[in-house]
Amino acid sequence: MYKRLYEVSYFKFYQNNQCEYFPCHNIEKSEEKDFNCLFCYCPLYLIEECGGDYKYLDNGIKDCSNCIIPHYQYDTIINKLTKLIYNNKKRR
Repeated sequence: MYKRLYEVSYFKFYQNNQCEYFPCHNIEKSEEKDFNCLFCYCPLYLIEECGGDYKYLDNGIKDCSNCIIPHYQYDTIINKLTKLIYNNKKRR
């Protein structure tokens, strides 16, 4: 019997441990097996209040190098994007 999409979560995780930048954050060796590369570039980058650990550099660039949300919190990313889309539809 086929499982419903919400009952499986294989699509929520991807790891490219052959990438020359893997892991792209300073993490413990024991955390590498759970390091998710699916959102290699965070889809929340352009959102001012993304909820992540970021700072703005003197040149105005958003520095997210201390943020690991996209690598461990898939559902947080999806929930924020869903709310953003829903709120934008309500404004129309």
